[in-house]
Amino acid sequence: MADEKNKNQNQLNIELSEEVAEGTYSNLAIITHSNSEFVIDYVRVMPGVPKAKVKSRILLTPFHAKRLLNALADNVRKFESNFGPIDENGGGSNFSSNEGGFPPMNFGGPTTEA
Repeated sequence: MADEKNKNQNQLNIELSEEVAEGTYSNLAIITHSNSEFVIDYVRVMPGVPKAKVKSRILLTPFHAKRLLNALADNVRKFESNFGPIDENGGGSNFSSNEGGFPPMNFGGPTTEA
């Protein structure tokens, strides 16, 4: 009986609203950090559109950033064992003409010139 009570105390009920459950598509993540937090900005870049907006921003402690890194690595390993290797060269990316399949990283600011 005591084990069942402890088990229920350690459970976390997570609520997922309909709006959040729909998700937000992102094809670019920009990660920055300070000594106390990691910031991940999720962006949707559309072909032929020179401007993109941050769709979501997530702030994490360094501890939780490392836990996320480990969880993602574990899930990628599981995915690849089920479905085969993930193509790291963009595999149909809209930015395949750029090196590494990434969009240009100027963020609308001034560019440097030599």
